[in-house]
Amino acid sequence: MYKVKVYVTLKESVIDPAGAAATKEFKNSDYPEVEQVRVGKYIELTIGDTSKNVEEAVHDMCKNLLVNTEVEDYRFEIEEAAAK
Repeated sequence: MYKVKVYVTLKESVIDPAGAAATKEFKNSDYPEVEQVRVGKYIELTIGDTSKNVEEAVHDMCKNLLVNTEVEDYRFEIEEAAAK
């Protein structure tokens, strides 16, 4: 069994309205040192034993279901997890 942590972020060239709003709030609060905020997604998957290569399977899941690769980048970490 595997635990997979997927981190999805907007590509640098894509405008991030949520990040811009958060940046503005930081500037207007007690944290003016925060220069920029980019907002993304964190997705956690638990994958059972599979005959497929886990890394290839996660790439496929990201490209086909979890990530809009036109505007988002992703990275992931795979950990072996104890079966319950």
